Amino acid sequence: MKGKRRAGVASLLAMSVIASCANAAVVPEGTALAPAQELVRNNGSEPATLDPHKVESDVEFNIINDTFDGLVAVRKDGTIEPRLAERWENKADNVWVFHLRPGITWSDGEPITAEDVVWSWRRLVSPDIGSPYASYLGNMHIVNAAEIAEGKQSPDTLGVKALDDQTVEITLTQPTAAFLNMLAHPTLVPIDKTAVERFGDRWTRPEHFVSSGAYRVTEWKVNERIVGERNKRYWDDAHTVINKVTWLAVTSQTADVNRYKAGEIDITYTIPLNQYAQLKKTLGGEVHTEPQLATYYYEFNTTKAPFNDPRVRRALNMGLDKDIIAEKVLGQGQRPAWVVSQPEIGGITLKNPDYAAWPREKRLSEAKRLLSEAGFTEAHPLTFRLLYNTLESHQRIAIAASSMWKKNLGVVATLQNQEWKTMLDTMHTGNFDVVRYAWIADYDDASTFLNNFRTGNSENTAKYSNPAYDEALVNAAKAPDSAKRGHYYQQAEDILSEDVPAIPVYHYVRSQLVKPYVGGFSPNAMGLFSTKDLWITAH
Repeated sequence: MKGKRRAGVASLLAMSVIASCANAAVVPEGTALAPAQELVRNNGSEPATLDPHKVESDVEFNIINDTFDGLVAVRKDGTIEPRLAERWENKADNVWVFHLRPGITWSDGEPITAEDVVWSWRRLVSPDIGSPYASYLGNMHIVNAAEIAEGKQSPDTLGVKALDDQTVEITLTQPTAAFLNMLAHPTLVPIDKTAVERFGDRWTRPEHFVSSGAYRVTEWKVNERIVGERNKRYWDDAHTVINKVTWLAVTSQTADVNRYKAGEIDITYTIPLNQYAQLKKTLGGEVHTEPQLATYYYEFNTTKAPFNDPRVRRALNMGLDKDIIAEKVLGQGQRPAWVVSQPEIGGITLKNPDYAAWPREKRLSEAKRLLSEAGFTEAHPLTFRLLYNTLESHQRIAIAASSMWKKNLGVVATLQNQEWKTMLDTMHTGNFDVVRYAWIADYDDASTFLNNFRTGNSENTAKYSNPAYDEALVNAAKAPDSAKRGHYYQQAEDILSEDVPAIPVYHYVRSQLVKPYVGGFSPNAMGLFSTKDLWITAH
C-alpha cells in the first residue's frame, strides 16, 4: 500500500502543476463583460469575527475563502489544487513537505513565508486563543497537536516546521487518509503575524486588515455589509475579474429575495421555504439548487438531565416524522437524515440504523416505551427548551418538530431563539437543553462530521463521550483503503444511532437565486464558491 500511496501523490503532483489555475475565472471567448465588475452577495448574518482562528461557520468561511489562501484548495471534482504551495511531496507515510510559490506576498507587499504557516498553526491550537477548531490539527494527526490543544504541550512542539523561507514540513503521528482534503480548510490559512501582534483583536478591522487572497477588506459596517476590493498583489490576480465584492448581513430570507428582485443583490444566501415553488415558476433558471454535504440536526446537552440518558435522546429521535420535515416543511429536495454524516461521502456508503426502516407506529411505540422507562409519562411529560438561531426556516422546522413531539409522544418543547453569535456562545458555555445546529462538511470524508462527537473535541458542544466511538474513528484514520475506512465509520454511526448525542433531521440541498448575468457560478459539494471564479456579463 505504501507504494500505491506514493504513486498517487506523484500523479497528483503532475496534474496539479498543469491545472494550477483551473479554479480561476475562465471567461468563455466572445463573452461581453459589464464595465463594472462588482458583485453583491448576501451572507446571511453578521460574522462573529474575521479572525480565521476564531470562526466556525459558513458565514465567516465565505469571506475568509475570498480574502485568504491556504496551501491548497479542493476543486469541485474533488481533486487538489495548489494555492500558496505550488507543489508538495509525501516523503514518508507520515511526513509531508510543501513548497511555497516564489514571490508570494501579503496584500501590504510583505513576503509570505513558511514561518507564517508555522506561527499561524501554532496560534490555532494554542489554548490561549480558544479556537472552536483547536482540535482540527489533532484530527489530522499532526504531532503534538492534540496535546497542545489540551494544554499538555507547548505550541512550539507542534509537528510543523519551516525548513527554509519557502518550505514547510508537516509530521503526522500516523498516515491520515483525508490529509490533503483537510488541509484546504479555511482555518488553516496563514495570517500575518505582524498585523496580529501590532493590533491585537483589531487586526481584522479594514484599516489594519492584511490578506493573502484575491480580495482585501476595505469597509465593514456592522450588521449591514463588508466590502472587499481586489488585491492586486494576489499571486493569481491575472485570473481574477470581479474588482469589488460586497457581502451583506441580511438575516431575513424574505428581505433577501425582495432585495434580489429589486436588483440590490446578485446572489442570495438562500431561498425562503414558502417561496421556493413560486420562484421556480417565475424565475426558472435563476433558482440554483444543488446537493450539499451538510446535515441539519438537533444537538443535546448530554451532561444535563434528562439528556444524560440515551433512552430519552433516542426516543426523541424516533418521535420525529423526518419524511414530513424533508418533503413537506422543506420540499426543495432535502432528504430525511438518520446518520449524522452522509449516506454517500468520500467514496463510501453508510447505512441507516435498523429503526429507520421500521413502520412509523413501531418507532413511536418504542419511543414511548423508552420515555416511560426514563420516568416520563402522560402524567409526568418531558419538557425542555428547543433553541434555534434567528431565521424563518429554522423557526418553521422547530414549530413542526415541537408539534410532532407533542402529538406523537406528549413531549413539550418550548421554542427559544437567539441571534447567531449569541447562540454560538450559548452552545460553547453549555447553557442549553437542545439546540438546532448543522454541519457543512469541511472536506469530503465522513470524519468531518464524526469528529465533532469525539471525546474532548473543540466542536463537541454536546459534551458526548464514548471510548468505543473514539476508537472507531482512530481506526478509520489508520485504514489503508476506503472499504476498511467505511467499515469503521459505520461502526461509529451505529454507536451514534444508539447513543444519539444529536438527532439528524435532514441532509441539505443549497438553494440560491443567482442573477443570469453572473458567470462562473458553480459551488462545490460543501456549498462554497469563490468570488474570484466569477464574472459579470454585459446586461
